[in-house]
Formats: sequence, structure tokens, C-alpha cells
Amino acid sequence: MRLAPSILSSDFSRLGEEVEEIEKAGAHVIHVDVMDGHFVPNISYGAAVMKSLCGKTALPFDVHLMIENPDQYLEDFVTDQTEYITVHQEACPHLHRTLQHIKGVGVKAGVALNPATPLSVLDYVLEEVDLILIMSVNPGFGGQKFIPSALRKVQELEEIRRKRDCGFVIEIDGGINLQNVKKVTDAGVQLVVAGSSVFGAENIGRRVNEFLELF
Repeated sequence: MRLAPSILSSDFSRLGEEVEEIEKAGAHVIHVDVMDGHFVPNISYGAAVMKSLCGKTALPFDVHLMIENPDQYLEDFVTDQTEYITVHQEACPHLHRTLQHIKGVGVKAGVALNPATPLSVLDYVLEEVDLILIMSVNPGFGGQKFIPSALRKVQELEEIRRKRDCGFVIEIDGGINLQNVKKVTDAGVQLVVAGSSVFGAENIGRRVNEFLELF
């Protein structure tokens, strides 16, 4: 299991310092939430914020594009530290082509599913994806409450992965905290996104340690 704190919840006036704190505490990945105000009802930041961290941290970037027309912007998020670029199935009319586009720029390809989107929409691309992100809140804002049905969705996805012998990573994002993280990792999640529960803590480094102790 790996922990991916989401910088959406960080204090942007101290972004470099807070990223250094999570890295020293043992976090594995930086989750980069990109919102355009169209696909989701919020605007976050673009590639410039992520690129400002290049060379200042050794952690890889896990880019989550909550945007319309993601193909137009993929290259902006490609750096030597970009591990995954994840797009939403709901935003991609030609999902297979978009996944090939991501892989074509040398990055691992991920697909995110909103809470109401069934797993069946990925039946014909499971062999193409490196990561599947299960949204456990409706995307657009940090600090939301975990949607319980996401746990069943993870369990079903883990069963599909096992039966079809697929190699994709299962990620979860939304409302993850110290009280529910063990449930999602037991269900099959390998990459855990945590935003406000990490960056909203009084001691960020200690909170990362508390998460890792539960993995």
C-alpha cells in the first residue's frame, strides 16, 4: 500500500514546506487534483503548481484530471516525476484513445470513476489501464464525507482484477481518514489518497505516520 497526500488540501503559502514534511514522514506519492470549473464545480490549479515542485521533492506525481477535454492538456503534466495521469471515464468519449495517448507520452494511464458510474464501463479497457481510481465522494471539493457504497465497489473491482488476472492498481480518493482507511485497504485498495485528513492535521508529519501504521 502507498499513501498519496493530496496537495489540494495543503496551505499553498507553505506548499514546499508541507510537501517536505510529508516526504520526510514517509508518504509515497503526491496526488495532484486538477479541476477546471466545468467537469466539476470548482477550479483548483494547473500544471505550473505541480511543476514548481519538480526537483524540490523526490516523490512521484499522481495527476488526477477532473477536467473536460483532457487530451488537450496531457502533455502539460508530463515531467520526469509524473508516474500516473488519470482521466475520468465520464469526460472521455473515446477513452481507449485517451489511454493510448497517455501511454504514448511515457506515463502510466489511469481511469477514475464517479460514485454513480458502474465498473462495467471499463470492461473493454481493463487490459489497457495501469490504475483505476474509485471516487468515494463526488469530485469537486475536499473535505467531503466518505460514500459507503465505494467500499463495495472496491471489493467488486478487486474480484474482477483477480479473476481476469489484471495488473492495474486500485486507488481510492475522497473522505479517507484514520477511521476508515483500514477498511478500504482490506478491500483491495493499494494507493490511498488523503487530503484534508493529512494537511488539516495539527502535525502533518505525525498524521502521515499514523496512516502508515494502519497499512
